[in-house]
Amino acid sequence: MNTEQLMALCQRHHAQLLTSDASMVNIAVVGTPAAELMEALRFATQKRIDIECWTSERMEKHRQLASQSHLPVASTAHSAVDILNHTLLQAMRQRASDIHIEPSEHACHIRLRIDGVLNPHTTLNAGLATSLIARLKVLGNLDIAERRLPQDGQFTAELANEPVSFRIATLPCSGGEKIVLRLLQQEQQALDIAQLGMSAEQQARFTEMLHQPQGLILVTGPTGSGKTVTLYSALQARNTPDVNICSVEDPIEIPLAGLNQTQINPRSGLTFQSVLRALLRQDPDIIMVGEIRDGETAEIAINAAQTGHLVLSTLHTNSTAETLIRLQQMGVARWMISSALSLVVAQRLVRRLCPHCRQQGQTNVVLPHTLWSRELPQWRPTGCDRCYHGFYGRIALFEVLTIDNDLRQAISSGAAIEVIEASARQTGMTSLFEHGCMAVEQGLTTVEELVRVLGMPNGG
Repeated sequence: MNTEQLMALCQRHHAQLLTSDASMVNIAVVGTPAAELMEALRFATQKRIDIECWTSERMEKHRQLASQSHLPVASTAHSAVDILNHTLLQAMRQRASDIHIEPSEHACHIRLRIDGVLNPHTTLNAGLATSLIARLKVLGNLDIAERRLPQDGQFTAELANEPVSFRIATLPCSGGEKIVLRLLQQEQQALDIAQLGMSAEQQARFTEMLHQPQGLILVTGPTGSGKTVTLYSALQARNTPDVNICSVEDPIEIPLAGLNQTQINPRSGLTFQSVLRALLRQDPDIIMVGEIRDGETAEIAINAAQTGHLVLSTLHTNSTAETLIRLQQMGVARWMISSALSLVVAQRLVRRLCPHCRQQGQTNVVLPHTLWSRELPQWRPTGCDRCYHGFYGRIALFEVLTIDNDLRQAISSGAAIEVIEASARQTGMTSLFEHGCMAVEQGLTTVEELVRVLGMPNGG
């Protein structure tokens, strides 16, 4: 039975055909489905039948919206597939990292996150959105009937003759189910410290500490600031046959040959703490902890760093100095932090100006001298067919803090964050904002982009 015949059958029984694909028919009815309808459907099709029980008000709204949008009342699976394929292809071509599918009462909005910024993509009517969400759930091997609980999964689609993997996460919202798709395994990132974007001095400090036999190196910043790539680039720099590198991660984001990588599984009792303790019995030279989330993990990592291991990890803090305070807040003793910590890297990602269409304004930007002493060029993102709104990709900004003897003394004595920052500046540390100003001078980004991501520092 084709889609038109199914639609006619549903209309006879006052039901609504939502989707129909190779394996399943999705139908909405008011109240309880009539026995005659179920019998007729079983006779007409061998597919699995998924019934949604709607109120009469919802059914009426659905029909009105469909007629207003000049679309058929039942959105066929074919049209949902077309829209999905088009959206996925557009997302890939525009280098989107995430696709947001957000239902409201009368419509469904799709937005793409490109270079870290959400951009409106298209709006669908509610009926078509239902088909789209059902299709995505089938692809992600999720429970189509479950709409009250969050679900997550993964699928791979062939786009422009290339397999592209997506992570799918659903969340019940007031307007329906919101879905976010994360594009995985896009272009291969070069795991090379020289290509991270650090200044020559920052890179020298980072590399020096990375080749020490022991100590704790922390990479900090909010979610989506590029910490993972920095961490893996550091590991790759030490990835030689004479070094035993072990990692505990959640999840393993980049599989690397030569590393012993373990993914945590709390349900099985495989926590960061239990794996970390086990790793210490695996004769490691270097240990990577995906993230320090609590005091217990922090203490085990610091103990490892004090007993002849080089430990690398990440932490969610805004600056290098703030990291020292965060560890104390987790309950780690100050003397432990001061003796084990060797280097802290803070980082952010800002959008990179398109080199083909950027334009320099007539006037320069003058910032307060406490922030930056030189005038900065006023760059304008124009936009061309090679970029997206004048930007193409992102660059990383860094702040690299080496823990010297003066800083160790300040940490162990419980100095305030301002004192630690002042001490760090005396060692010649370049702040995130200063590194950003250097990027503006080089025409890599704009002052506006810098302020959007970092805000204006105190004194600005």
